[in-house]
Amino acid sequence: MEEKLVFVSVGATATAEQESFVRSIEDRLRSESLIPKTVGRNTFSADAPLKAITELMEKCSGIVVIALERSYFPSGLDKRGGPRQVNLADIRLPTPWNHIEAAMAYTKHLPLLVIVEAGLKAEGLLEPGYDWYVQTVPLEAMALGSNEFNGVLADWKEKVLVFQPEAGSVSPAPPPPPLRGLNPAELSVLELVGALRPVQLWSVTVALAGLLAGAFSLGARLLPFGERPKPAQGALRPVLVPGAVECPCRSFPPDTPGRSSA
Repeated sequence: MEEKLVFVSVGATATAEQESFVRSIEDRLRSESLIPKTVGRNTFSADAPLKAITELMEKCSGIVVIALERSYFPSGLDKRGGPRQVNLADIRLPTPWNHIEAAMAYTKHLPLLVIVEAGLKAEGLLEPGYDWYVQTVPLEAMALGSNEFNGVLADWKEKVLVFQPEAGSVSPAPPPPPLRGLNPAELSVLELVGALRPVQLWSVTVALAGLLAGAFSLGARLLPFGERPKPAQGALRPVLVPGAVECPCRSFPPDTPGRSSA
């Protein structure tokens, strides 16, 4: 069976019990031909965390979120100072990276398998009722052999096997082919335009606009006077000022009766 990479979202373990539980999940994944990958645990990068996580997720076909206790508060207040203030006790919270990485995976349409340690505060993306199933289990290897876990794992694995990592990302458009070494006579107009860089395309557009404007102006000057459009019948003639004489500028053919010899 072809092996698939799966992203595992888990914080640094604090106790031997947590470490043993995480190793049990990783071993179970490997037995299913699924290779677990975790930034800072078995995959390392010199880039910033978010960039390293993004690049690793693009190679994976699914994600497993393992939410373990990170912070513990014996007591506290929710919405402190407001009319809906609530007293809290024995609050256990996971690493915030579980929420960040789960949200990133969801936007990439990666199949999610969410495993939450029993007793954690159910909130955010670890709260049941979203587009994925949240399993709350004790930190025991036996919990990974229950009918519920096996059924959810099998359903999630089917989605992982058909997922194509490259389908979740948009590949950049290939750059236009360079003009060097190409015969312009063998290229179509679209290929020539597509090979131009934005600056070159803008220069060509401006030059064509100037050429068209110049041709129009030159054509107007070269148009013979007799071929210029005549005013339509009924067009208004200019009003003469009293005392002014209209200039006899109309032309007459030779030998026209009444034509002045002067």
